[in-house]
Amino acid sequence: MFFHLSASQIGYILEGTGWSFLLSVIGTVGGFIVGLPIALARVSKRRWVRSVSGIYVQFNQGIPLPVTMFMVYFGISIFGVNVSTVLAASSALVINASAYLGEMWKGSINSVALTQSEAAESLALTYVQRMIYVILPQAVTIAIPPTVGFVVGLIKNTSYAVVIGMAELTYSARVVNNTTFEPFVIFTLAAAIYFLMCYPLSRLSLRLERAMRKV
Repeated sequence: MFFHLSASQIGYILEGTGWSFLLSVIGTVGGFIVGLPIALARVSKRRWVRSVSGIYVQFNQGIPLPVTMFMVYFGISIFGVNVSTVLAASSALVINASAYLGEMWKGSINSVALTQSEAAESLALTYVQRMIYVILPQAVTIAIPPTVGFVVGLIKNTSYAVVIGMAELTYSARVVNNTTFEPFVIFTLAAAIYFLMCYPLSRLSLRLERAMRKV
């Protein structure tokens, strides 16, 4: 049913798909890089570190992602700095992802049995050594399935970049629809592309969850 679309229109949608994929990669990698220190800060022995990281998490979890994109895109321009839509959308996704991943990984760290840490402490391991050699390896195993599931959601959340005018997949579909007036065809194609990007990860998440139950 897509034969009505011209090569240029399909190309424009595929170009938007490329931008959505790029945002997904940046959001995932950046979320991992920032989220791990957040998770470690959330389980820190220092109360002020836990408090500051907790404020970061609660603040960003309490703000819708499109609003965060608006704040980054228009907020920084107040200081006379022009921010591209790609940078604004990427930054907002990293901020949002790091807050959720940090809290998710904090829960995974806390899920490791206390006896594991006590046993490591009895071997005279320092707090850092206990984290690196005992706690984190087990926490990673626990965190992998929900983390993969979160990345699936992050891919779909790239569609929010449309609010600041970035030409990702949803934006491209809207532009093509404005010229073809075939919303069902256009957005079915967009939905199929999102599905193809998310489905492999969804299957991976299910397999990891099943594998975890057998451990």
